[in-house]
Amino acid sequence: MAYQVLYRKYRPQSFKDVVGQPQVTLTLQNELQAGRVSHAYLFTGSRGTGKTTCARILSKAVNCLDLQNGDPCLQCEICKGIENGSVMDVVEIDAASNNGVDSIRSLIEEASFTPSKAKYRVYIIDEVHMLSDSAFNALLKTLEEPPEHVVFILGTTEVHRLLPTILSRCQRFDFKRITPIEIAERLKYVCECENVEIEDDAALLIATIADGGMRDALSILDQCIGRSRKVTNEVVRDTAGIVGRDHLFNLCDSIKDKDSTKALEIINELYSNSKDMMKLCSEVSDHLRKLMLIKTMKKPEVLFTVPQDEMVKLNAQAMSMGLAEIINAMDLMRDCLDKMRFANQRIELEMAFVRLCAPEMDTSMDAILRRIEALEKNRPLVTENAVTEIKEKVKEEGLMPKETLPEKKEEPITEESPVSAAPAVSDKERSLIEKAVPFNEWPEVLNKIKEYSRATASAFHNSSAYVSGDYMLIEGSDLAFELLRKGSNKDKVREAIFSVTGRNFRLGPYRAAKAQAKEEENPIDALVRKAKDAGITVTEH
Repeated sequence: MAYQVLYRKYRPQSFKDVVGQPQVTLTLQNELQAGRVSHAYLFTGSRGTGKTTCARILSKAVNCLDLQNGDPCLQCEICKGIENGSVMDVVEIDAASNNGVDSIRSLIEEASFTPSKAKYRVYIIDEVHMLSDSAFNALLKTLEEPPEHVVFILGTTEVHRLLPTILSRCQRFDFKRITPIEIAERLKYVCECENVEIEDDAALLIATIADGGMRDALSILDQCIGRSRKVTNEVVRDTAGIVGRDHLFNLCDSIKDKDSTKALEIINELYSNSKDMMKLCSEVSDHLRKLMLIKTMKKPEVLFTVPQDEMVKLNAQAMSMGLAEIINAMDLMRDCLDKMRFANQRIELEMAFVRLCAPEMDTSMDAILRRIEALEKNRPLVTENAVTEIKEKVKEEGLMPKETLPEKKEEPITEESPVSAAPAVSDKERSLIEKAVPFNEWPEVLNKIKEYSRATASAFHNSSAYVSGDYMLIEGSDLAFELLRKGSNKDKVREAIFSVTGRNFRLGPYRAAKAQAKEEENPIDALVRKAKDAGITVTEH
């Protein structure tokens, strides 16, 4: 006997065997038990979710001589005849290849004859959205008032393309995408029947790749079994041509670390191993989506399913990246995927990662606004009018030759408080502050602190933070540092920082005035200082 592929061999024969569609199967079983058979059904949903399977089961159930709790018995002559094709009263039509009005007229003429053996003549029209407008119009009247012995079952993946007049004449059932857990359980059952060993993680990986379609999942499993009787993660990845999870984590780490060299080396390695670049781009996007959901939801696992050890790694990586950075990367991956269809796929992917690892090369409006926002967080801006006023007064006083006046700059300036007003800064503290870089996720930390204590979060209002090695240096009010002297408050602040960054930092104050006394003076700061020394009144905004 010829080999039968798994999705045909293990196609459910009764409603109770259908996986992941209880909203359809239970309703149909109850209606059949009550003797309520509609004249027209519409099954909609994505591919591989069980529409055609349920249509075939329904065609047996409405004609079964010994109905079992709404399921066909599969033993009577009608059930067996429909299964082996000897009963001609169940007709399947592919509307993609029979979409003309002549085909529908022939069907309508045939429907007027009574069934030869069964109780109902059942017409299963698959991909019904492919029918032409004239074919739809020819079907309308018969679909509204068919002969008593006729049942229509329409199937489609694109319900939005159907005419409202068709929808209103059918009892509609929506098939949902099957969850990865349900698909994985079914795959393990099939492997047990086939005497094949499969790892739990491998079954879950196949289910994830199938994207809610049981037929796709069984097709992938069929290919994996052809490669090895022991199905592991590695076998699934090699068969499906997908990238290992470690590569995805490393690529996202390169974005976080702004390491374009590392990203390009990984892409080159995957390209050399014949990995599809479009699929890689799609997988990176899906990985970034998981990070986004972790950053924005308390229970992200309801929207995606991964093994527990991978979930731990995803949480750590999500906490080490900013939400804006993740969403920007998702945007760039989406644009890259669009461009790949019309250009060299490898080059487009490399360009996308270089842009992500070098933000200064991103000239989009969103990127410019993010950089301006980062500057505003660090130092207050002097308005354009204030800069112009200073320049004019300096020219009038002759403090600087006209030809040497600096051009207008967008750099922020700040007036430092007198050095003597700040406490003495040790050499170690000065060294830490000189190496400090702004920590832009500080507002996110404050939101975490607010969950613990609103009073503590209020004390840090208008504060900012800087990272220097293992230190988190905080610039804030005296009240904030007074609260930090309490061990419980300090521990909660550390926990909030860890939840955002995934790192444990030592806390310390940031006293920029004293530490920056020896730094080179900003040109505009020098301009303001000279104006003040000359007795010119300078108004800052």
